[in-house]
Amino acid sequence: MFYGIDPLSPLDPTSRSLDQKPSADIAARVEEIQKLHGLVKGRIQKTKALYQAQANKHRRKKALQPRDLMWIYLKKERFPSKRKNKLMPRAEGPFEVLEKVNDNAYKVDLPGDFRVLATFNVTDLSSYVPSRFEDQIFSTRGG
Repeated sequence: MFYGIDPLSPLDPTSRSLDQKPSADIAARVEEIQKLHGLVKGRIQKTKALYQAQANKHRRKKALQPRDLMWIYLKKERFPSKRKNKLMPRAEGPFEVLEKVNDNAYKVDLPGDFRVLATFNVTDLSSYVPSRFEDQIFSTRGG
């Protein structure tokens, strides 16, 4: 017991009695090592699943569809001309999602003056929700 908790180890030094020595038979020793490896692998997988469940507890998957409107977060590394100082906008948009690259990357329809690759991670995208003021402007224009 270390610091009030039991160590997470399948190797228990007390499980083998002192009078029991490793077998001289190679096949028995190989089987013993393989069994030990199986125990270690099982413990690692179980611990990994617990860590993964804890890390993903509050995570929500963002599923975007083509033609959705999104804001793009302007990182200084990717957009140095658009983020010269802290008073410049942190996001730009709205832009239309063109296609899904994989579960967390999407291609966005960017204008040519951006001069960057149009594929973005979902962490750099946020949903565009038109304000009530914009709704009033567009509804009066169309009619």
